[in-house]
Amino acid sequence: MKDNFSTQSTGYARFRPGYPPALLEEICQLCSTHDCAWDCATGNGQIAAVLSEYFRQVEATDISENQLNNAIQKSNIHYQVAAAETALFPPASFDLITVGQAAHWFDFEKFYTEVRRVLKPGGILALIGYNVLKIDADTDAVVQHLYSDVLGKYWDAERHLVEQAYATIPFPFPEIEFQEMEMQYAWTFEQLLGYLGTWSAVQHFNRERGFSPITEQFVADLRATWPEHVVKTVRFPIFGRIGRDV
Repeated sequence: MKDNFSTQSTGYARFRPGYPPALLEEICQLCSTHDCAWDCATGNGQIAAVLSEYFRQVEATDISENQLNNAIQKSNIHYQVAAAETALFPPASFDLITVGQAAHWFDFEKFYTEVRRVLKPGGILALIGYNVLKIDADTDAVVQHLYSDVLGKYWDAERHLVEQAYATIPFPFPEIEFQEMEMQYAWTFEQLLGYLGTWSAVQHFNRERGFSPITEQFVADLRATWPEHVVKTVRFPIFGRIGRDV
């Protein structure tokens, strides 16, 4: 699994969006028991923190120690550095396994083998993510230019799985219908810039070219769509695949 986020783990913790509480509640309610959950590729523990309210114990893993150093702390969350495909938990450990905005990085065959090993019979697997944010037509046009025209070749190949809302990934489990939804935030101009700086393609561009693609000209173009001191509604489309192991 690629580690694209250790270098900006602090910004990731500050600016990355979460998931609708109602969605996570619904996923938790699919479980017949609530003993232990695994939040795989937890990042800064956004999902793990919610799961901790529903489960006696939450195991949360990530390949990035820097991400875990910025993770949300709860008494019943245990964090450890581990890859999705080789987490080494005992068999039939979990009522629920969640993956937020990371499944596209996995070796699916190896990960699903591990899922079948560590899920309890009837346990739930939920792969969820979010797509490119939406604000308004003028701002979206500037962001989309950065996303597609400036950063196009700097996105990892796995990004297309996100763009397709995981519709094309293998998913060998009896599936539970997922209702697409969105997460909304009230953001300042500075928060949007902070979020854009966490994009993996921005880091790839910076390493190859020696400067940030978020240039003074880009900031000026974006500012032209966003008056000073204005707070705008930012919407992230949420998608997912949910299945039950039988």
